[in-house]
Amino acid sequence: MIVPGEKITVLGAGNMGSGIAQSLATAGFPTTVRDLTEKDLERGRGIIQENLQRSLKRGRLTEEKKERILQNLHFTTDIATAVTGTRLVVEAVFEEEKVKKAVFAEVAAHVPDDAIVVTNTSSLSVAHLFGTFPHPERTAGLHFFFPASVNKLVEVIPGPSTSRDTLESLLALTFSLRKLPIRTQDSAGFCVNRFFVPLLNEAVRIVEEKVATIPEVEAAANELFGTKMGPFALMNATGIPIAYHAISSLYAAFGPFYAPSPLLKQQFDSGQKWFLEGVADGARKEAVKGRLLGLVTGIAARLVEEGVTTAEETDRGAVTGLAWKVGPFALMNAAGSAATLAQVEAIHGRWSEGFPLAVKMKELGAKNEPWHLSTVRLDKEGPIAWVLLDRPEAMNALNSRVLADIERTMIAAREDPAVRVVLLGSTSNSFAAGADISEMVGKTVAEAADFTTFGHRVMRTIETLGKPVIAVVDGYALGGGLELALSADFILAADTATLGLPEVGLGIIPGFGGTQRLARVVGPARARMMVTAALQVKAKEAYDFGLVARHYPPEKLKEEARALATAIASKAPIAVRLAREAITRGMDVPLEQGLFLERQLATYTFTTEDLREGMKAFLEKRPANFQAK
Repeated sequence: MIVPGEKITVLGAGNMGSGIAQSLATAGFPTTVRDLTEKDLERGRGIIQENLQRSLKRGRLTEEKKERILQNLHFTTDIATAVTGTRLVVEAVFEEEKVKKAVFAEVAAHVPDDAIVVTNTSSLSVAHLFGTFPHPERTAGLHFFFPASVNKLVEVIPGPSTSRDTLESLLALTFSLRKLPIRTQDSAGFCVNRFFVPLLNEAVRIVEEKVATIPEVEAAANELFGTKMGPFALMNATGIPIAYHAISSLYAAFGPFYAPSPLLKQQFDSGQKWFLEGVADGARKEAVKGRLLGLVTGIAARLVEEGVTTAEETDRGAVTGLAWKVGPFALMNAAGSAATLAQVEAIHGRWSEGFPLAVKMKELGAKNEPWHLSTVRLDKEGPIAWVLLDRPEAMNALNSRVLADIERTMIAAREDPAVRVVLLGSTSNSFAAGADISEMVGKTVAEAADFTTFGHRVMRTIETLGKPVIAVVDGYALGGGLELALSADFILAADTATLGLPEVGLGIIPGFGGTQRLARVVGPARARMMVTAALQVKAKEAYDFGLVARHYPPEKLKEEARALATAIASKAPIAVRLAREAITRGMDVPLEQGLFLERQLATYTFTTEDLREGMKAFLEKRPANFQAK
């Protein structure tokens, strides 16, 4: 993992490079910016100074913080100086394959063998860019969105050889920058630009075909997506050449539907901005909305079908990176899948296989069923299942939807015979910050009772899963988040994790089992102290309390959790289950009854094939091959 204090290098001091460098320096990384000339560097330095001064005037930054950021920034024209001793190189030069490859050839001669090297490309193939680069396992795409100093979205794109450690390091880095990453495969346009750039092109086609005027398209798009700037205003702000080159790149990858509109090329050649003034006729806006809805949902569904990314990541990309009110799949669900399918089929009818229909979209549209969007992800690594809370924009706050997704995903892990151990964690650097207050605040007494009962059921599902469940806690595990972790067999935590039950500060008490499970783990005295004082503790103190089984540096947490889960998964599954049962049930009965239970369960293991295999393997000095029989 890359932690604040370690050197990072940014290659390119343009608009993107300077914004990326500012984000890194703000997060506490000593950042060296390299460009070809002192003039280029001075321009980049000026962009950062202007951004910081603007934040200072708006009260978002103190003078002291501004100076610390500037002290973290270093500028050079020398490539060796830039990359020597660095932990990460972020290439952010002109979006042209030859230029980027030339930069990587320079980098290869000087970069440390253990450094990660990434490209900030928005559309070029990561695999092609790093085709001959040494140590391809430490290369990837890291696509920041403009303006990089403000926009929170980052697309993380592994190449064909990118290692798991590299991918996890980059995901952790983006969270440390207070940004939200989405994972996407190495496909043209990646996730967001795959549907957003064609949206810009389609907006121009609509005007070109005289279906609507520019003001009408602007008004329709803003209403549909909940934005303040429509497609033409956005092109004016970011540059029409960017839109033209981006759609040309997609055209080369995907064919005729993505061909640049002649009117877009005409505007690009003229060097002029779009003229936005005029009155919008409301009668034509609905037709525009339907066409734009069909375009973005049709492409988004194909993205998922192709395995480029998930529906959840796609919606997150639209909301976070484009400032849409909701993403394409939520838009489809709101409009109804049947109505949306009709819009997609209309575009398909015009372009045939140039705009292919996703199978799942046709199936859902035929039944008018919504696209399921989950807040919990299930990732499998052999016998280990990661159940990951995936609502980073809300710090994984637990609401009814999240609880339902946890229950559904845990049951799926339980029913999968290949899964032997479950790791309960998060896709972000925060486990769960508590129950979702925005949902709870409006509940009646009866609704609160139902919500608490549902929460109890979910926690009991985890507690009685029949397979070991390990809570992997990074960041915050507060309120319902800690209660969720307490329902696991034990907790592993990052040193920087914060755990507590702060409910009494909100006028309530823990309602998902916190008062009961916490007391059983740390004892009634410490439980009373933590609950009544709303005490929040770091992992080391939680370990001293017995609340946390082990704690690790944040960069080691997942690796250590995976290692421990692997060790458990290698043991006899029936013996593991019975040992857990003996401990859990024995805690609630007198010692003699507990010993009787242990004797019964130990005797039962002698009826299993696993026992014979385990003892035979021991005598033959080989690993056992347990079959859970």
